Amino acid sequence: MPDHAHSSDPAVQAQLDRLAALSPSRDILGLERIAELCARLGNPQLQLPRTFHVAGTNGKGSTCAYLRAILEAQGRRVHAYTSPHLVRFNERIRLAGTLIDDALLAALLEEVLDEAADLQASFFEVTTAAAFLAFARIPADDCIIEVGLGGRLDATNIIPPPAVAGIASLGIDHEAFLLAPEAGTPDDPAMRIAWEKAGIIKPDTPVATLAYAPPVRDTIAAKVAEVGATLFPEGDGWTVEPEGDAFRWYSKLGSVVPLLHPRMAGAHQMRNAGLAIAMLRLAPEPQPDDAAIGAGVAKAFWPGRMQRLGAGPLTALVPGDTQAWLDGGHNPDAGVALAKALEDHAPLHIVCGLLRNKDAMGFLRPFADRIASFQAVPIPGHEHHDPKGLCDRVRTDLSIADVQPCDDVNTALRHIADHRPRADVLICGSLYLAGVVLDLNAEWPD
Repeated sequence: MPDHAHSSDPAVQAQLDRLAALSPSRDILGLERIAELCARLGNPQLQLPRTFHVAGTNGKGSTCAYLRAILEAQGRRVHAYTSPHLVRFNERIRLAGTLIDDALLAALLEEVLDEAADLQASFFEVTTAAAFLAFARIPADDCIIEVGLGGRLDATNIIPPPAVAGIASLGIDHEAFLLAPEAGTPDDPAMRIAWEKAGIIKPDTPVATLAYAPPVRDTIAAKVAEVGATLFPEGDGWTVEPEGDAFRWYSKLGSVVPLLHPRMAGAHQMRNAGLAIAMLRLAPEPQPDDAAIGAGVAKAFWPGRMQRLGAGPLTALVPGDTQAWLDGGHNPDAGVALAKALEDHAPLHIVCGLLRNKDAMGFLRPFADRIASFQAVPIPGHEHHDPKGLCDRVRTDLSIADVQPCDDVNTALRHIADHRPRADVLICGSLYLAGVVLDLNAEWPD
């Protein structure tokens, strides 16, 4: 599924148009093109500050947000490279704490594209090289890099051994790219995904992970042993213990962090925060103290992940006392996380759009008992499940009678306001849809 990007800045848009024309119209994996491109640019990936590299199927973006917030609470200057963006392409590159400005972004893209013209480099490879170039030139104390797709052959994996690697939640996603048969790889899909993600583990690198089922855990442990890394897993190495909406972090190293109050909702976010703390405990000095950890966990925010929408043009379409939530989760594991987050919540009216290559029922089934009504919408500019067909499947497979295909999110919310009993709303199913919603509601990530 190709990336898409638009900008209100003409200079940035000119380079994005150029990138769209030069890049293949599909995702491609492999390190050959990014290695050649970086070599032409002077190998900026070898000139990064202390680096944290994060992979995972779900939760890696939130883990990066926790890392950044804690480090910044410590007074550190932090670069961050994350994807995808939700509204503005600039969201992908944060320089010493601030989103990259349009003038610098346009200049970097032009410089990289001048070198990439004959390489058939992908959208993600070009943007990764641009981020590395910015990170190498602008001073900072730390650098956080989120894997784009997989790990082993992801463009970000061109970096040398980082200070710490982290692996977040693992599940089945991007099957067309990560589950294709290849000699010497595991046959089991879950183990294959783990094997791909574990490809970011490099020699002499400490690795923090979440807890996984035994086959997945063993796949990662085998990679750690193969390259001579150090494993610090949830359960055997560290753990979080919830106390209401707060949690404590414990470590086998004897470290205990006082009660932490995350801004982001859900038990899965406590574990993502726990993973970030584990990575920071593995990092070389200076390490953040408990006060910085507490402040960072309380401040960290990652848009489009169980985000309560504020007042805006979109939320004005539903009654004033109705809460409207937004979540970009789109695979079965994300559905399980949503089910846990919603288990104490009354049933909601769902507005959902899903890309065509996603397992719609696998995503929706875990929280089907929280669905009061279902409104399906398209995802502008992307191949998506047909709203009518998705409604038919929800009615048949999940036994939900109140379904309605809609032309867009605005229409869906008006339909809920006019025809449904009063209840909160959850808009979900795609990060691309989340970006549309935030733009419509004038809540732009910064």
